Amino acid sequence: MDRPQIWLDFAPELHLFVSAPRRAGRTALRTDGTSTLGHVVESLGVPLTEVGGLLVDGRAVPEAHVPADGEEIAVRAVTRPQPSPVPPRFLLDVHLGTLARRLRLLGVDAAYENPDIGDAALAARSAAEERIMLSRDRGLLRRRELWAGAYVYSHRPAEQLRDVLSRFAPSLAPWSRCTTCNGTLQPATKTSVREQLQDGTERSYDAFAQCTDCGQAYWRGAHHARLEAIVTEAVRDFGHGQGSGEDQGRIGVVSG
Repeated sequence: MDRPQIWLDFAPELHLFVSAPRRAGRTALRTDGTSTLGHVVESLGVPLTEVGGLLVDGRAVPEAHVPADGEEIAVRAVTRPQPSPVPPRFLLDVHLGTLARRLRLLGVDAAYENPDIGDAALAARSAAEERIMLSRDRGLLRRRELWAGAYVYSHRPAEQLRDVLSRFAPSLAPWSRCTTCNGTLQPATKTSVREQLQDGTERSYDAFAQCTDCGQAYWRGAHHARLEAIVTEAVRDFGHGQGSGEDQGRIGVVSG
């Protein structure tokens, strides 16, 4: 008996995951007759985290649908912003350290594992803490233990940041998190952080903040202008009416 033949059409946003012939539009595929549609799509290279919907002959079906002979299947991309049942919190793999620091700079809860703890442990932490796993590793994003996940499309940190902010629209609270450990910042006196200051810093600055978790001290340092530019652009384009860095009463800070 012949295996069922189905017809697949992938959204343009998903073309980078599939082979060149499948980027041209509707293409045929022979299935084994027992695999789910979710498995079929993943076997062609598309992580299910990037699938926004599956249509069979125009009707929505779940990933567990087993395609039958002759079915016309449209694989849609996720919508932006992507709905989340809870305010989005993130977990980033070892390759996304700069993105993690920039998300924290904007006050976004972004856990980061370095050194690498392995895919299984990352997936388990995502599930235990209800964090969205951010990665460029398709194998990691295919792990069933994940609470949620998202492929990071660019290798450039600035583009990565815009990708995540446009997709998940997290609330922004610039200058409120420690870029080192993801803890929260609170105002601090010069006396309380003096051990971390060099002579020039102690003479030149009077406004400080300190992480409530790791104790890292922060102040307006040499890199403030560069970080301020990142914050200003993000708040302008993705702040969704939230206050600017000045409105947050922040200290535009860079640790020593």
